[in-house]
Amino acid sequence: MENDHFVYILQCKDDTLYTGYAVDVEKRLKVHESGKGAKYTRGRGPFEVVYVEQCSSKSAALKREYEIKKLRREEKEIMIQQYEKGEKT
Repeated sequence: MENDHFVYILQCKDDTLYTGYAVDVEKRLKVHESGKGAKYTRGRGPFEVVYVEQCSSKSAALKREYEIKKLRREEKEIMIQQYEKGEKT
């Protein structure tokens, strides 16, 4: 379990999207919901995890997080739709 690295996207209550990195997405979600997560997410809960991608290493996950953060919202929404349908991105 300690070798798992994930990139995730949260949908915030204000309909914005937040992309982050975690080794345990559920645990990280609880941190966001407690108001102790990223500065951006404070006051924007509740959250819904709308996308999760497993990566082979921390560096791969951080690189992927950066790539996703650079995407336009429309591109992220396509990724989320494909994820919800069980398709690979």
